Amino acid sequence: MRDDTLLTGSGGGSAALRAAMPVAAPGLADRLHLAFDRIDWVPDLGAQVGSATWWRGLATMTTLAAAAWSLNPGFGRPLAGGVPAPLAGSDWEEERAQAISPLALGASTGRRMAETDLVRPLAETPERPQVELSAVLGDGDRFTALLQRAGVGRGDARAAADLVRQAVDLDDLEPGTRVALVLGRRATRSVPRPLERLAFRARFDLNLAVARQEGGLTLDRQPIAIDRTPLRIRGLVGASLYRSARAAGAPAKVVEAYIKALATRLSVGRDVGASDSFDIIAEQERAATGEVRVGKLQYAGLDQGRSKVELLRWDSAEASGWMDTDGTYERRGFFGMPVNGRVTSSFGMRMHPLLGYARMHKGVDIGAPYGTPIYAANDGVVVFAGRNRGYGNFVKLNHAAGVASGYGHMSRIAVSRGARVSRGQVIGYVGSTGISTGPHLHWEVWRNGRAVNPRAVSMSSVVRLSGGAMRAFKAKLHEMLAAPAH
Repeated sequence: MRDDTLLTGSGGGSAALRAAMPVAAPGLADRLHLAFDRIDWVPDLGAQVGSATWWRGLATMTTLAAAAWSLNPGFGRPLAGGVPAPLAGSDWEEERAQAISPLALGASTGRRMAETDLVRPLAETPERPQVELSAVLGDGDRFTALLQRAGVGRGDARAAADLVRQAVDLDDLEPGTRVALVLGRRATRSVPRPLERLAFRARFDLNLAVARQEGGLTLDRQPIAIDRTPLRIRGLVGASLYRSARAAGAPAKVVEAYIKALATRLSVGRDVGASDSFDIIAEQERAATGEVRVGKLQYAGLDQGRSKVELLRWDSAEASGWMDTDGTYERRGFFGMPVNGRVTSSFGMRMHPLLGYARMHKGVDIGAPYGTPIYAANDGVVVFAGRNRGYGNFVKLNHAAGVASGYGHMSRIAVSRGARVSRGQVIGYVGSTGISTGPHLHWEVWRNGRAVNPRAVSMSSVVRLSGGAMRAFKAKLHEMLAAPAH
């Protein structure tokens, strides 16, 4: 009887059947194949030097080299290769039109299609119908020169510059302005390409485009909407006023200006505490195209709890600088040097170089080349301008708080009596008039009629706004404080 159990059972029964079947021993061919597979025919001759594997590898290399040498036909007997028959007729024309030959052999195929009955060479390479390029305005550059460098003809460059001048002053264009240009097709290579279009950003709030129409070049103004809401940043001083303001989002230059403004009223390092609150308001312009430009600091505030510092930038004919919110401004400081030179004789007793005896030198001598400009050391009124004995050509100014200053030995006087001058205004030029040994400026300062050292005089003056200036000041202050804080 046949036992069907082993044939119809599960996978486990089949496995048992295979395990029970006898396994045939490998033949001689299989054993040789396995033995050859275990042999490393290309061993590393740099490792295991002198071993059986190394000697076998050396023998293999020697055998292969000897076999290659035995098959060598010799250096003077090259192997002959088959050469195809040369093409002729229509086959040659078709091959020449489609093939790319080496340029080193003087071939022209590959750069342009070979000449056939349907293709003939051009006398010159055709130009592109339009050329798009850009040019950048350099420092001190002229707009017309920029266009001509880019390839625009002189006539088109002048016409485009005249159109742009109708919208903006060409001298106000900032260096680095990028101009996009499109030059059109020209009749011959001997003339410049005509200007088809140009476009650039003339101002932060204005794009300009010049395009060629049927009647010639036309100008297209493209205004850009600008949001001029001031930038206001508030926060606690913390461990560092500078780092806290920067972390709050204030630009570095604005923070530096803020600290300088506070320094006019208090000591930033000593009087500012970690619990104080800063309030910074600066000019800001946000263009509809996404650009943001932050301008000058306009308001500097510091809340110290019991006291508060509030300063507003104000520029007008009456006053200029950081003013308190009540419209007052106290200006402090020393006299400025009236001429660019070096001090040759200081204030005090000295031996007079010409008179030959010791006497009080009531001013400061500053040596400078002949004709060097002399500036007013501070704001004042000219009370004398003319010849004054040993001082030569002499100018005297009256300042605030009973202070006056004099300037002697001038070669030429640049102001007249009764004129009001401001600090830094030219009042004359260095010379050697009067009792003098060479070109220099003799500078004297008097306080309440008594001569004092000019380099030790400090000035303090209070300016208070009134009338229309005060109303404009209050309006600007209200606008700044109405700005939302970030």
